[in-house]
Amino acid sequence: MFSTMMQMATRRVLLQQQQGILPAMVGGSLSRTISKSSEVNNSDYMTIRPDNQTQKAGRSSSSCDSKQQIRLKKVSRTLSTLNFSVPEAAAQTAVPKSESRDFMAVFPDLVRDLTEYGRKYDKNVATKWFVRALQYNVPQGKKNRGLASVLAYRMLAKHEDLTPENIRRAQYLGWCIEMLHSMFLMIDDIMDGSTMRRGQPSWHTLDDVKLVAINDGIMIDAAIFYVIKKHFGNEPYYARLLEEFSEIKFITTIGQSLDLLSAKMDVTQYTMDVYKSIVFHKTAYYTFYLPVAMAMHMTGYTDPEMFRQAKTILLEIGQFYQAQDDFLDCFGDPAVIGKVGTDIAEGKCSWLAVVAMQRATEEQKEVMKECYGSPDPEKIARVKKLYEQLGIPTTYAIYEEESYNMIKTHIQQISRGLPHELFFKIMEKIYRREA
Repeated sequence: MFSTMMQMATRRVLLQQQQGILPAMVGGSLSRTISKSSEVNNSDYMTIRPDNQTQKAGRSSSSCDSKQQIRLKKVSRTLSTLNFSVPEAAAQTAVPKSESRDFMAVFPDLVRDLTEYGRKYDKNVATKWFVRALQYNVPQGKKNRGLASVLAYRMLAKHEDLTPENIRRAQYLGWCIEMLHSMFLMIDDIMDGSTMRRGQPSWHTLDDVKLVAINDGIMIDAAIFYVIKKHFGNEPYYARLLEEFSEIKFITTIGQSLDLLSAKMDVTQYTMDVYKSIVFHKTAYYTFYLPVAMAMHMTGYTDPEMFRQAKTILLEIGQFYQAQDDFLDCFGDPAVIGKVGTDIAEGKCSWLAVVAMQRATEEQKEVMKECYGSPDPEKIARVKKLYEQLGIPTTYAIYEEESYNMIKTHIQQISRGLPHELFFKIMEKIYRREA
């Protein structure tokens, strides 16, 4: 599906260039500008730079440029992810605010349970430190993974099973997914040298933490299995919950390994196949499939075909999500996304780098080889400029819309026996997101 989207996006861009709707994108004729105002946070527009001939034409060229810019906006929905002060998804949230509040209300009880568990082995120093690590790392962020698990449970369970007790247990399971996510982020920040996470300093950067963060991540991960045993130990699906967590944790570490090892490759070796393998393993399984699979186990699903159908759709959504994440890493506002993008400096095999390699001339590939993977701000700026020259922001905007529509079609075609609305709500939550 991914390669099909790219081909469609490329064809549309070429057609619009031929029709005069879009200017040619190589040679610096198209630039991206981010405007700031009190009304629109990080709004974006595309500006067409006049060439020498146009400059000589005087004021008439300004009028022409203005009309062309308006036409560009209307036709291509350029940089749609960043074009909305409130994304479309935010107006159609997957869960109501009351659900988020209820979910957060469970966290103090989770901490209390884990504090008591820790005191079985140490009543003072280690347990207090563990609680601090939990409170600093786990409840931050948007909590989409945990909330998705509760949402899925509500939509899959029989009406008579939607008791306060069962919903609370689904919330605990959601917090287990959030703990797993936080552990991955803590370790990932150490490996990547990231200094910010979720709008605050990364845990390992604190003066009294440093590499102790590695052990803290392991503790949070180990505590997940205590929570599952406490709340689901007597359930017939208990073993399946443990197996699902264990397998997806391993799959995610495979993806992390691919991500780190690919950063050592020559950028010209980046391909869409390498990228897709990283995305499926590192992001899609635990971000999208795991929350829904947990709810399916809780609500009595046992048919492997049902799980296969859900996995097919959710991995596609995960791929869409990661392409967004890569775009935001490069072009997003750090104040909005809660971190400073590092993909270019680290030489990551990102969606933007892969598409750049597909389009670049030999000369442009040399620029990428020289600059990509360097922390030098000037080299990072050169890579971003090259992305703009290659028209990648516009291609991304087209990819975003067309892949969204195709995934919606796949939901209607594939998810037989599972409520379509569940997948639509998950998709709406991330479409045109800002962070």
